[in-house]
Amino acid sequence: MKTDDLIKALDADAHSKAMPLRSAWWLAAGAAALVAAAVFMMTIGPRPDFMVAAHTVRFLSKFVFTIVLAISAFALIRALSTPGAATGRAMAAMIAAPLLVAVAVVLELFMVPQALWSTRMIGSNMMICMGFIPLIGIGPLAIFLWMLRYGAPTRPVLAGAVAGLLAGALAATFYAAHCFDDSPLFVATWYTIAIAALALLGALGGRFFVRW
Repeated sequence: MKTDDLIKALDADAHSKAMPLRSAWWLAAGAAALVAAAVFMMTIGPRPDFMVAAHTVRFLSKFVFTIVLAISAFALIRALSTPGAATGRAMAAMIAAPLLVAVAVVLELFMVPQALWSTRMIGSNMMICMGFIPLIGIGPLAIFLWMLRYGAPTRPVLAGAVAGLLAGALAATFYAAHCFDDSPLFVATWYTIAIAALALLGALGGRFFVRW
């Protein structure tokens, strides 16, 4: 069978599911958010001064970064799970969150004395961040990998990695409500590493559980 014929067959199979793939992805995203929220509330929960911190730009900026990443990753993974779907625009949109973080880091470097750069980057919750973002995100990652099996991705490793990015962004959004380190330097370093760990795990999941 030629590659084009195989993609058409996979696309037809994906569209013949009991629930349309587009609707199934929204259902999966809702379920993943509920799982992440449950783990978050049963473990660390929001910081005690959440309402006060919510009036500061640095605190709110963390949610801008993670939500933009989640939205762009969600758009890309939906495209990757559908054979033959165009992914160029969704792939290009993935630069939005890193670009926002980079701009925030540059502004932080201009506003904060150089002597404080390392202190802001290391923060006070480095190990908590590194542990709880993957912990909160592992359940959503499992849901997204299952959804990829429900679809028919032609690039399962890439799709799995994006599933990890989506799960990591979702987990980081919840974790940001607990995190006392609001500096973009901290977010750019430790949030990125924690989310990347889930992306790597997702890529492995795509390699061994999603491939066809």
